Amino acid sequence: MTGLPGGEGSGPRSQELFERARRVLPGGVNSPVRAFRAVGGAPIVFERGRGVELVDVDGRVYDDYVLSWGPLLLGHAHPEVVDAVARAAAHGTSFGAPCRLEIELAERVTSMLPWLELVRFVSSGTEATMSALRLARGATGRELVLKFSGCYHGHADALLVSAGSGLVTFGHPSSAGVPAAFAERTLVLPLDDEQRLSDLFEREGARIACAIVEPVPGNNGLLLQRPQWLRLLRELCTRHGALLVFDEVMSGFRVARGGAVELYDIRPDLATYGKVIGGGLPVGAFGGRADLMRNLAPLGPVYQAGTLSGNPVAMAAGLATLQVLERERAWTRMADLSNALERALAPVLAAAPLPVRLVRQGSMFWLSLQAGEAPRSAECVSPRAAELYRPLYAALLEQRVYLAPSAYEVGFLSTLHTPAHFERLARSLARGLAAAAEAGPA
Repeated sequence: MTGLPGGEGSGPRSQELFERARRVLPGGVNSPVRAFRAVGGAPIVFERGRGVELVDVDGRVYDDYVLSWGPLLLGHAHPEVVDAVARAAAHGTSFGAPCRLEIELAERVTSMLPWLELVRFVSSGTEATMSALRLARGATGRELVLKFSGCYHGHADALLVSAGSGLVTFGHPSSAGVPAAFAERTLVLPLDDEQRLSDLFEREGARIACAIVEPVPGNNGLLLQRPQWLRLLRELCTRHGALLVFDEVMSGFRVARGGAVELYDIRPDLATYGKVIGGGLPVGAFGGRADLMRNLAPLGPVYQAGTLSGNPVAMAAGLATLQVLERERAWTRMADLSNALERALAPVLAAAPLPVRLVRQGSMFWLSLQAGEAPRSAECVSPRAAELYRPLYAALLEQRVYLAPSAYEVGFLSTLHTPAHFERLARSLARGLAAAAEAGPA
């Protein structure tokens, strides 16, 4: 087993454990990006997290900008979250029945998102989006769903589709095991294309149950959208009787207290949440207008259920996280930290030997490794970015900076990051960009 090209890669204990994992887990992992295929070498096996740091099984300490892919706005093992989890677990880890904490978290979430009249908890973002689409179809009596290339909504069959050529195509499966008949009920368009969007609704609007979009797309680069385009999407859905679903699993409670709904002042009919509201535990949620949510069983004909939905330990983690965030006015602090990050990286990016741009929205950020303006659609993201990212990533790991092991995933900040962390990131990034430039031109 070799390390990452140009860097130390994973340590001997990580490599040993990964070899064991490959004998019992497909590819040695439980989620594909963790396998390090996009960056090369063996994945790092982590032992513990503390604050903004991750410690691997070889004892190496890393500054963490992945933060479990976004939920750890308070950093790792925040003492109030850990205490809440311990107290909840001491009273039982699962009831499969109503519990007080799920009511308290629902009250907290709906008070922070006043437009969200009713909410239902699930155990993952995939469950949330899958359930929201079923609800949209049940409420409208329509079958078609519109999604946008570059937006990831979990691995439900109907959403694992890719765009074809031409003005618009019915989706085709982008994963084996997804029947074409499922994907054919999903329409796919590029982001940020007003003409195609208007043309599609003109032709198919009466058949579309909902349009689902990440208002802050963060799974194919950070593809920041123009408010005008999002408002047009809202207008077209309203005009044609389709529902608008915001996937805020990543952006909810992170880009602002009220998520992208607050950021853009655009109200969807339904929205999905996760990440932050779980405080690092497996939690998802979907909610929206009361008249729509009352279509869910036991009130209505749309079935959705989950044994671990509203799990008391997970509810405790989410509730403690939101309480701390509100008490500490975390979103003001995150805005200050995001500005500090940009100031720290600006000189390095300006002097970089290859085209690179920092793209950020609040405490989410991404390095766009291509010339010109930051892309707003997946079709405009350079495929060369992945080649350049490999040596950049190796150099960052060597300096003990942990970013996502993919050129197209975003980074995250926590309330515990400091300007000192950003200065260390800037120094490491300078070395990494030099290594990437040596690997080839942009």
